[in-house]
Amino acid sequence: MLVFDFFKKKNSSPLEINHLSNLDPDKAEKAFARLFSSEDGKTVLAYLDNITFTRVLAAESSHELLRYQEGQRAIVATIHRLTSRGTKNTI
Repeated sequence: MLVFDFFKKKNSSPLEINHLSNLDPDKAEKAFARLFSSEDGKTVLAYLDNITFTRVLAAESSHELLRYQEGQRAIVATIHRLTSRGTKNTI
């Protein structure tokens, strides 16, 4: 079966697959807090901030590049949000 055969199936819908259904949000938030509150985690997060939020694209940049960059920013913002929530949630 080729990778693209999955997308050709008429009975399978991406909405039917929920890989996150068994994850505990509080547990994930606490894991993000532990990971990104360490010195190495802070270094990694500062690097991600630098390559996403401080990067400015030229006015003639393509829509695809703008969307790609916005997706990167959304992921880094999610990391910040989950880390913040995890630090506030105590066991």
